[in-house]
Amino acid sequence: MKTSFIFPLALLAAACQSQTEYNATGTFESTEIIVSAENSGKLFYLNAEEGMWFTSGTEVGLIDTVQPYLRKLQLEANMQSVNSQRPDIQKQIAAIQEQIATSRREQKRTQNLLKANAANQKELDDWSAQIAVLQSQLEAQTSSLENNTASLTAQGKSIAVQIAQAEDNLRKCHIITPIDGTILAKYAEPGEFVSAGKPLFKIADMKHLFLRAYVTSSQLADITLGDAVTVFADFGDDIKFEYEGKITWIADEAEFTPKTILTDDERANQVYAVKIAVLNDGKIKLGMYGEVRF
Repeated sequence: MKTSFIFPLALLAAACQSQTEYNATGTFESTEIIVSAENSGKLFYLNAEEGMWFTSGTEVGLIDTVQPYLRKLQLEANMQSVNSQRPDIQKQIAAIQEQIATSRREQKRTQNLLKANAANQKELDDWSAQIAVLQSQLEAQTSSLENNTASLTAQGKSIAVQIAQAEDNLRKCHIITPIDGTILAKYAEPGEFVSAGKPLFKIADMKHLFLRAYVTSSQLADITLGDAVTVFADFGDDIKFEYEGKITWIADEAEFTPKTILTDDERANQVYAVKIAVLNDGKIKLGMYGEVRF
């Protein structure tokens, strides 16, 4: 479920705000993603410099597409070859069907002559036997053509899957940003040969940040998921900005208090981590200290 937040108050605290009581402290973090190459080849370009902001789905780089494209062309040629071999069953059995129709007309004519004593039984039996032979030939030919068609259909499906794989490889040559975010680090340069899995850049959602703080077991009893809290971003020199936050995660297990974290009860040896979502107005930076008041 998508959570909506009220825009940060962004109120610069006066010197007296440095004395604001807080329940816990922590550091700000974000959702960070390391984007890696999904295909191997020469990196043609990578327009993802540190500090640049992109929307999700933006193409920022390209890996050599020649080999995947040639592979696709080869497979498409194979598909055309398979389709050209597909038999037209109706056309190929039309001749024998015509022979059967002619033999049946002769059989009927002989029956009429036999009734008029103008033909003998052997002539009628010969036509009946010929029809049976032709019918067997038709069934055998139809079965052979259908089996051949089924085999070609299976080959076509196999080639279609390979074409889809080639197209997927082509898509993976295009480097796309997975989220709305800011480039934090760049790990490759145009002209390099990159292999699948090589990190290319790191991107982070700098708009929706989290304050990771720690609370004691006694404080845990007073908070629940979804609670609105007040967060202070500490800029140093008694400069703090106030934001509205919402508790989005509470750890299931306790852990030892990190050395850099303070709580109301500094004697607490074990604490619970919580994440508080904050809508950044552009001032908060990753790793910055923050305070929270429940």
